[in-house]
Amino acid sequence: MMADLSGRHGPSAANAIFCSWMALGNILGYSSGSTNDWHKWFPFLMTKACCEACANLKAAFLVAVVFLGLSTTVTMVFAREVPLDAATAKRNEGEASGPLAVFKGMKNLPTGMPSVLIAGLTWLSWFPFILFDTDWMGREIYHGRPDGSPAEVAAFQEGVRQGAFGLLLNSIVLGISSFLIEPMCRKLGARLVWIMSSLIVCIAMAAVSLLSAWSLGDFGGSVQDAAATDEGRRHLRASALALFVFLGFPFAVLCSVPFAVTATLAASRGGGQGLCTGVLNISIVVPQMVIAIGAGPWDELFGKGNIPAFAMASVFAFGAAVAGVVMLPKISKSGLRSVSMAGGH
Repeated sequence: MMADLSGRHGPSAANAIFCSWMALGNILGYSSGSTNDWHKWFPFLMTKACCEACANLKAAFLVAVVFLGLSTTVTMVFAREVPLDAATAKRNEGEASGPLAVFKGMKNLPTGMPSVLIAGLTWLSWFPFILFDTDWMGREIYHGRPDGSPAEVAAFQEGVRQGAFGLLLNSIVLGISSFLIEPMCRKLGARLVWIMSSLIVCIAMAAVSLLSAWSLGDFGGSVQDAAATDEGRRHLRASALALFVFLGFPFAVLCSVPFAVTATLAASRGGGQGLCTGVLNISIVVPQMVIAIGAGPWDELFGKGNIPAFAMASVFAFGAAVAGVVMLPKISKSGLRSVSMAGGH
């Protein structure tokens, strides 16, 4: 849609606009989660049944609803799309449509498209962090508990706020990186950029597991003694925040490159981009469902908090990198010039 609205400026300009607004929205959203003063600005939300944390949450949701309403109104009032002409509409009448068309069309995917579905494996490595990042900060790094003593509850809430601040920094890096991905793909190739991002996630998830184990006292000896000091705890928390920042670039790659490769493969066949994108989205959604259902029991099996899920994520990321080396199609570095790099941010 952004490419259509950008007119003669083309998909590159559309992607730049999309990325900048996406980054701004994420920054504002995570800023709202990193503050603890919402209940002061909206005191009417506090009741006998709703404490400060509850009022903060309700206020953030209220502001989100207002912004959603405003953005929807602006889009409906100012966005102007040109309807398809009669000839184009008639030509498309014979094409299959609807949810089932995606599954039926899998047998007609362009050459190389099945290998792009390793994006599902990449999402298996990402979703544990997306699901547990702030909880990880509250429990493993700040040693808090949402149902513990007042001191533990306060520590957990501080960890969650710091996690939200980390996501804010992550969004800033994501927004900046989104402008750099297209030049990188032209210079290095989309295949190499994708593989690099998977390796970065592998290293980051392994680092998350190691930081968690160190923070919780699993190492022992002098290494563990260092983490028990105030300076050691500060270094641990700073390292955790640095990981949020570090993951901004590979997340920008994940949200852009698979969709750009899909568009390129569809264009080489002369059409079917909508079908290919639908299949790619299914390969993204299914892993998220698997992790959402299975991560909790997996963690319970080992009794180590969120560490097993992050360790598993590191293994999945390494598998995605290996699969990328073996399976991903080689695409001309100039082949991405005609497609938008914006995807599923």
